[in-house]
Amino acid sequence: MAKPFDLKSTLNLPKTDFPMKARLPEREPEQLAAWEAMRLYDRILESRARAPMFVLHDGPPYPTGEIHLGTGLNKILKDMIVKSKTMAGFRSPYVPGWDCHGLPIETQVEKELGGKTSKVAPAEFRRMCREFAARYVEAHKREFKRLGIFGRWDKPYLTMDPSMEASIAGAFLDFLEKGYVYRGLKPVYWCMHDRTALAEAEVEYDDHVSPSVWVRYPVEYPPPPSGKGGFYAIVWTTTPWTLPASMALAFNKNLTYVLATDANGNTYILAEELVDRVATATGLKFVSTVAAVQGATFGSTRFKHPFLNREVPAVFGDHVNLEQGSGIVHTAPGHGIEDYRAGQEYGLQVYAPIDDDGRFVEGLPEYKGKSVFEANPFIIDLLKRNGMLLAEQKITHSYPHCWRCHNPVIFRATEQWFIQMDAVSNTALPLRETALKQIEKVKWLPAWGRDRMHGMIADRPDWTISRQRFWGVPLIVFRCEGCGERNNLTDPAALRHVLPFFEREGSDAWYTHTAEELLPPGTKCACGSAKLQKENDILDVWFESGSTHLSVLTEANGLHWPAQVYLEGPDQFRGWFQSSLLIGVGTRGRAPYEQVVTHGWTLDEKGAPMSKSLGNAMYPKEICEKWGADLLRVWVASQDYTADMRMSDAMMVQLAEAYRKIRNTFRFALSNLFDFDPARDSVPDAELWEMDAWMLRRTGALVRQCAAWYENFEFHRAYHAISDFCTVDLSAFYFDVLKDRLYTFAPKNIGRRSAQTAVYRIAGALDRLIAPILVFTAEEAWKYLPRAASEPESVHMASLPAGAELERTIDDARAKNWDRLLAVREEVLKALEPLRAAKTISANLEARVTLSASGELGNLLEKYAKDLPALFIVSQVEVEKIPADGAQAGELQVRAERARGAKCERCWNYSTHVGESADYPTLCERCVAALAEIERDGGNRAGSAAR
Repeated sequence: MAKPFDLKSTLNLPKTDFPMKARLPEREPEQLAAWEAMRLYDRILESRARAPMFVLHDGPPYPTGEIHLGTGLNKILKDMIVKSKTMAGFRSPYVPGWDCHGLPIETQVEKELGGKTSKVAPAEFRRMCREFAARYVEAHKREFKRLGIFGRWDKPYLTMDPSMEASIAGAFLDFLEKGYVYRGLKPVYWCMHDRTALAEAEVEYDDHVSPSVWVRYPVEYPPPPSGKGGFYAIVWTTTPWTLPASMALAFNKNLTYVLATDANGNTYILAEELVDRVATATGLKFVSTVAAVQGATFGSTRFKHPFLNREVPAVFGDHVNLEQGSGIVHTAPGHGIEDYRAGQEYGLQVYAPIDDDGRFVEGLPEYKGKSVFEANPFIIDLLKRNGMLLAEQKITHSYPHCWRCHNPVIFRATEQWFIQMDAVSNTALPLRETALKQIEKVKWLPAWGRDRMHGMIADRPDWTISRQRFWGVPLIVFRCEGCGERNNLTDPAALRHVLPFFEREGSDAWYTHTAEELLPPGTKCACGSAKLQKENDILDVWFESGSTHLSVLTEANGLHWPAQVYLEGPDQFRGWFQSSLLIGVGTRGRAPYEQVVTHGWTLDEKGAPMSKSLGNAMYPKEICEKWGADLLRVWVASQDYTADMRMSDAMMVQLAEAYRKIRNTFRFALSNLFDFDPARDSVPDAELWEMDAWMLRRTGALVRQCAAWYENFEFHRAYHAISDFCTVDLSAFYFDVLKDRLYTFAPKNIGRRSAQTAVYRIAGALDRLIAPILVFTAEEAWKYLPRAASEPESVHMASLPAGAELERTIDDARAKNWDRLLAVREEVLKALEPLRAAKTISANLEARVTLSASGELGNLLEKYAKDLPALFIVSQVEVEKIPADGAQAGELQVRAERARGAKCERCWNYSTHVGESADYPTLCERCVAALAEIERDGGNRAGSAAR
């Protein structure tokens, strides 16, 4: 008579409180609060107190407005580096920072003041800037924390902190004392809107409409080649407003020039190769060209300015080429760096009659008092009235704009402070030469970064470090009222007397103390005068941010100099990467970083750069509210960040599905460990079932690969490998195969415990492996994962799994056997498809498979015959050994048919032995044995066990 029993209670059905639905936007803030309460970041550092150091120095963003997607990408990548290095066994503190000075802050404060800045004293204006920056630093902190980024948020570095301001000012004095710093009148980028000089790194290029004019300059000497008509040189320019400052015409000594005569008998000097292009552009009809000569011939030629009473000499310069124009360039040393160099060589006046607003302060009535762009049409009219305009039109071309206000800028000669790149006045190393050597010692990712930085340093002009603003670190410069000299003190070391004031009070001390108070008593100029005035210029913000490594990477901060890595976007080759390199070289003789990593731009789904004005911008805050921070981190990890990265809602939907599969993998694992105690139930490696040992070995190989990818910051490779392993190796294969063993074997059966041991170790390895990417989900899974007493409270305090320990669970020979069996499985699944299509079977358990093979494969199948039904998830497998001469060695033949016997009510396998047990007539022989084992173990069924 059949025994009464509750079928369901005899099964080890999965159970876990790990939620199926992630609900990341709701749960992540709760986890953040828990981490804050347990002081997780501090505890991570404490757990790595004796570990080797790994330092990533944070490039400081501006604390203005909401963080955009590019900033989120940047911070998440840095966090992945820090977390992966920490879990790899390093002590890797993360000290976030903000660049609190400069135009971005000033501009926002000026908006709040409604243009009334002239009525606010410098000290008060600086106070308002400081408060604005502090407000947004706190806002940014909240947003960065929300992304799951760990760091020293309670004590970040701020360039407006007194200690940092003193360090920045000290770096300036280092350069000054070594002879790098000089003051000079030379053209620099000038923003008329913000009324300040700009460095190259503060200039961006955008389309701009300019007047394109062809102008003729009359030749004063030598006389014309014939008595008929005029004698002229032709020039082309898109900046007519620079013509009042035109001091020379530049030729290239090595180009060939001709004298071209038009139908009116006028003769023009121009490059031989450009005659046809000039004729087309100007409408001139040349009837003859003569006297092809080298440019050097024109060394004594003199010209008359087209509308001013000024003689204009010929000069030579290699910048003159055949790319555009006529081969002759009008030269205004006050409005162009190449013009300036030519002017220095030939003793030309550096003339720039433009004020800070870009208005002419002297000149003819037609343009005096007008801004440079307002003056263009009036200057063109002057050319027409004087008969010197050959042609004009409007062109759209790439033109420099201010990086902050986005208005067009000009080149304007002003007195500024510079750092010279080449020869210096004392024994200091030439900055350019030393920096170029250091570039070769740095590791660049991607590799093209090396060439890009080399080109930037090799071609850059001297560094303009002074700015005509208030919110920044002042240049420690004193001007003598007696002789007008600057910093020409009897005791140069007296300048360092200012630094303790900055340490105590911040650089506001420059505005609240007199020169006499800041300098040591009795300080005098070399001329003997004691009347000294403070200068008002501040340092370039790139000098400030580029100096941060000097004050942040210190023993007091628990860090070392230099940093192992800097990571920023591609714009920082002109900015922070470069300024940090130059300051490191100038102050300490080497680069402040060992490696530079560059990420790409963020683009929309169409490949367009994201912009608030275009309406295609996406913000981390919005993404976290809709998808969760872990999904944003998946987006970062799913692409090769060294290229530009696209973002869209459609992409997030796809990534959410990929995330769901990873989460479900963890859920399956956790739900089948509800009765598993690692200390009590773990099966030793030697007793593991071979398939389980093999999967642990495969997991170990994944760990080894991912550890190498993490080491090289190849997060996309690690993410995709983990994702594929979860979905393909585990969910679609191994976990599917294990269901029968996990659910139907007796709870304490060695086969089930072996499977649980493998699942436990795989889940633990994957959880730690994915933790640098899925920071919240990994922590959530860790809470539900059975753990040994020695394991930490948080996954982020754990180490990356040891791949070698997992790989040695099975030897090479047996692992190769299972690799071959996996290939056989693929052939079996193909053979089952026709049966499913014909509806002969509706599930693989309804199938019986016959395998025929000879040679080594036949022997292998015979050896593992008992494991094959579970491996293929079919009810019956028969192996037929074919004689060696009966088939090609290694050839596999697969026959599939419907399984024989009846379906077991408990495990759903088909068996010819169903009905043989009087106690359990609806069960197969395997389930009858499982129930007997459960009874022997005291009836403790896993299905009813407490967690």
